[in-house]
Amino acid sequence: MTDAANSGRVGADRPPVILYEEVVKRYGGFVALNGVSARVHQGEVVCLIGPSGSGKSTLLRCTNALEAIEGGRIVFEGQTLPTPALAAPVRRRMGMVFQNFELFPHKSALENVAIGPRTVLGTAKAEAEEKAQALLVKVGLADKAASYPSELSGGQQQRVAIARALAMEPEVMLFDEPTSALDPETVGEVLNVMKRLAEEGMTMIVVTHEMTFARRVGSWVVVFDKGRVVEEGVPKQVFEQPREQRTRDFFSHLSWSG
Repeated sequence: MTDAANSGRVGADRPPVILYEEVVKRYGGFVALNGVSARVHQGEVVCLIGPSGSGKSTLLRCTNALEAIEGGRIVFEGQTLPTPALAAPVRRRMGMVFQNFELFPHKSALENVAIGPRTVLGTAKAEAEEKAQALLVKVGLADKAASYPSELSGGQQQRVAIARALAMEPEVMLFDEPTSALDPETVGEVLNVMKRLAEEGMTMIVVTHEMTFARRVGSWVVVFDKGRVVEEGVPKQVFEQPREQRTRDFFSHLSWSG
């Protein structure tokens, strides 16, 4: 995307928080990312959309160096992302919420949220648990602090996972299809939490199939296909006047309403 195309974008006159330059990722002979370039600015909600298997989740995993890249580079706050072996300090500054909640089954909701600050940041137990309780309030689970994951619905577990990521005070939140494993009736409660985070100015990258969320909450939309970015822009332009035929074809196969 050229500077001219970014001219109407909020924050485009400042260096991006995250910059992707011709990123390449392969799995054997399969090219998952084929020269992806994009940028994320402070306070943006950047939604990555496109067919399954088009590279969206792979890019997210490369963003915090869960996966190594074979070409190009990813720059976070002016520094090129290190190899996975050296990326622990970077990961502490990025919260990641996965499709599956990955909570500790033998720990309560409060303990799941408090464990990161205690074990990684060295926060005292009382302080970590006080902060964890405040975050559970934030995600609407004040009354579930003592509950174990098996006692929570999928939507509640995902909200605990969001609180757990926020407990590390990240500068960027990464969401990898956070509602894909949820029952339809619990999707909204997770999206509402994400919407509130966006309203508070959290920088977010969201891989999602929830087109209504991308349209209403996203500030920038990036469309993927076969490991490439085929189109990007503000939601109104991408959803109402897509420039590329591939984007129009993708939308034509969806049943959704804005």
